[in-house]
Amino acid sequence: MLIPSIDLLGGRIVQLVQGEKLRLAFDDFEYWIEKFARFPLVQLIDLDAAMRQGENSALVAKIAQRLPCQAGGGIHSIERARQVLDAGAKRVIIGSVLFSAEGKVNTGFAAELAGSVGAGRVVAGIDTKNGRIAVKGWKAQVELTPDEAIPQIEPFAAAFLYTHVDGEGLMQGFPIEVAARLRRLTKRQLIVAGGIRSQQEVYALDALGADAVVGMAVYTEMLTV
Repeated sequence: MLIPSIDLLGGRIVQLVQGEKLRLAFDDFEYWIEKFARFPLVQLIDLDAAMRQGENSALVAKIAQRLPCQAGGGIHSIERARQVLDAGAKRVIIGSVLFSAEGKVNTGFAAELAGSVGAGRVVAGIDTKNGRIAVKGWKAQVELTPDEAIPQIEPFAAAFLYTHVDGEGLMQGFPIEVAARLRRLTKRQLIVAGGIRSQQEVYALDALGADAVVGMAVYTEMLTV
């Protein structure tokens, strides 16, 4: 399954390269909402909230009420997760709060969140740079790998969203061997992102049992939807 992404920064839809350099920005929300309306799932990320430099709550709610979304970015509490779900999101993406600075998985929070909103509405975000989990809007890393984290989180989430930050926005392809390895780690839905550039790549990931989040390739029309 192809999952188009909508990333929000400064009140606009944007595409960043490796989470840092602004490459594209759009203000025509209606155009993209209509374009993505036929998809069963859209990914919606508040980058300002993820980077702790503000938030786009009104836009998140506006889009989530129109499109079937899994929404994330700066969700650090059960209260905030509930707010995003109440605003219309189908699922919430939880990332940084799952990991401590000491490189431990915060299973206590994961269990509490799953008990509060239901594990079926939780997507665990596993973002990596150079093989280590990245947190706080990809500005910091912890001494933990996806292989160590995923089995500990699995009881508390319906899906894993793995973002290969090293390839994000570069359209150089997603490392298929990484997807194959991750697929063996969990029975939950596996969603991958970072550098995906063609429909053929989406098909190859689908054959492995992984869904594909696509951003830059869609917005530059390298991959038509």
